[in-house]
Parts: sequence; structure tokens; C-alpha cells
Amino acid sequence: MSVDLKQVVEALPDGVIVLGSTGQVLEINSEACRILEYSAESILGKGLNEVLDADHPVLLQVGKAVKGGEPVIAHEIEFEARDHRLRSTDVAVSTLQSEAANGRGALVTLRDRTVSRQLHKIASERDQLEAFGHIAAGIAHEVKNPLGGIRGAAELLATWSSESRAEQAAGLIVGEVDRILALVDELMVFARGDRLDADEMNIHRVLDTVLDLLAVDTIAKSIDIQRNYDPSIPEFAGDPDRLKQVFLNLGRNALQAMSGPGDRLSVTTRMNLGRRIRGPDGRAISAIDVEFSDTGPGIDSEILEKLSTPLFTTRADGHGLGLAVARHWLMRHGGTLELRSTPGSGTTAIATLPLRRYEAPAVSTSGENPV
Repeated sequence: MSVDLKQVVEALPDGVIVLGSTGQVLEINSEACRILEYSAESILGKGLNEVLDADHPVLLQVGKAVKGGEPVIAHEIEFEARDHRLRSTDVAVSTLQSEAANGRGALVTLRDRTVSRQLHKIASERDQLEAFGHIAAGIAHEVKNPLGGIRGAAELLATWSSESRAEQAAGLIVGEVDRILALVDELMVFARGDRLDADEMNIHRVLDTVLDLLAVDTIAKSIDIQRNYDPSIPEFAGDPDRLKQVFLNLGRNALQAMSGPGDRLSVTTRMNLGRRIRGPDGRAISAIDVEFSDTGPGIDSEILEKLSTPLFTTRADGHGLGLAVARHWLMRHGGTLELRSTPGSGTTAIATLPLRRYEAPAVSTSGENPV
């Protein structure tokens, strides 16, 4: 059987690029085109340095291999895709001796690790929230009973005392106990795993309700709120109330990061062409992104990684549960939350949701979650 080498290269699951001695692209398969986000027609015959930025990690690995004359292997290097998401890729470069004097070509192979890395991150976050749920349940059990006793005692002191200062102190105790109890109740969302009330919903109606609420909040004063909606997004199965809670948390965080006149909150919806999951019937399910982008001061990378951790906060009056709760409800929908920020250039929170079709639940007393 005669085998065409181009067919073999095209059938490989990894991206393959063959470079000539001057760096021009001699061959490229469709997987490499997908990873680099260029068509074969737009890249063949051109120098790789004409297509990619000078500091592109793939180009840097090629330069290192050609200069040293030795193979180079780099694991999970990251570069920004056109949708501004980070793509993680293994890169291997081997040199090819050219007929030209002292000329070296190169064979570049690319293996996309983005999906596997995302799945690992999602699994890790789910495990963390589950562990936190067990901790929260323990805290609630140990804290609620004594707090109830403290509250009751403070109320009795208030009724027994004839001094206004004593009554005022008792009132402060009651208020602080209620504040702690409210915090414990919020923590319990991670332990209870409240069921979703799934219904057919329009994501833009949910967002309009949220943004109308935010617009009248004092923290939104003088801030321009923009809506950039993709009208092609269909209705899908979700819990509107839980998603309102998610988007209110993301919107308030964005507004609190800004100072006022000249600042802008942009809310954008779009189809996420890079995300596919499989439903129970094995069919692929598309996804959408809902982005909340602010023009605030941005966040350092070290802090950004911790922001979705329950009880971590950078605000003196915050309790550090808003983003953790948002992530929890997105994960219950089968979605994810991603935060991106560059100091001085604002912050973007991206909620990704699967476009599951709504099916009216059958009459049942089992209490199963339809989503």
C-alpha cells in the first residue's frame, strides 16, 4: 500500500511544523494550524517569525534549538490565544540539517495541554469546595449553639438592665451574633449542596435584571455600564435565581474595584467555541461565556490566584465568600469561573456555562437535580 507522507503528518494527533533553513514554513498540519490559530494558506512559505510575535514561546524554543543544534523539549508553555485565553502546549523542536552551508531547518511538534489542564484545575477546585463544605458543616455545628446562648443572654441582660449604656451594649452583642450567624449560614451553602431549580432561561434577561439592580446601587455612581450581548445565544437550562446571585457577586466586585467618573463595567456574552462537554447521550454540548470586565487598577497575580478561596478577601469590610459562592453555583451548573487581570489594566471575570437543553422534569418524588 502506498502511503502519502502528507497524509501521515495530517493524521497525527499532534501539531507538526517543518521549517526550512531560513525559518520559512515548508509544511504544517491542521492540528498545528488550530493551536496557532492560523490557516495553512496564511502561514505556508512565510517565516515563522513573520507570523508569530518575536517573544512567542514557540518561536523562542525554535530559536534555542537552531542556535544550539540540539533538540529542545518544553512542557506546558503558555501563550495567549486570540480570545485572550491562555493556551498550554508542550513544544518539541528537533533540528534538520540543510543542504545550505551551516543552515539548519527544524521539525516542531506541538501537543495541546489546555483541555487536560483545565479539567485538572476544575477537579481540584471541586475537591477544594467539597473539603471546605465539610469544614463549614463542622464550624456551623460547633458555633451555632453557643452563639444562640450568647444571643439569648444578651437579650435577657437588655430586659433586666435599667441603664441605657448596658442596653446599648447588649444590643451590640445581639447585632454581632446575628452577623456571625448570617456568615455561618452563607458558609453552609458549600455543605448543603442546595438543589438547582432548573428552568428554560434567557441569559440576557437574567443579566438585564442584575445590571438594572447594580445601576441603582450607590457603588455604581458615575460608572458607565455597557451591555455587549450576542443575540444568537439560545435559551438553555439553568437556575435563574442562582445565576443572578453569581452575576450580582461578579458585578459588585467589579464596581467596588473602580473609583467613579471615567470608569466602565462591560458585560459581554459570546459563544465559547473552544469549550465542548459531553451530555448523557454522548452528544457535544456547546458553551457560552459571560464576561464582567472593569477598568479598575487590576490585581497582582499572587492575589488573583487566591481570590476564589473562601474567606480570603482584600477588603476590610469583606468576608471573602462572594467569588467562592459564585464559583460554587457555576460548578453546580457544570460551568467554570476564570479571573484575569493585569495590574493597571483592569480585571475580567469569565463565567462559562454549558448550553444544556431544557427538558421538563418528569413527575418524581426522588428529588433528583434535573441539571
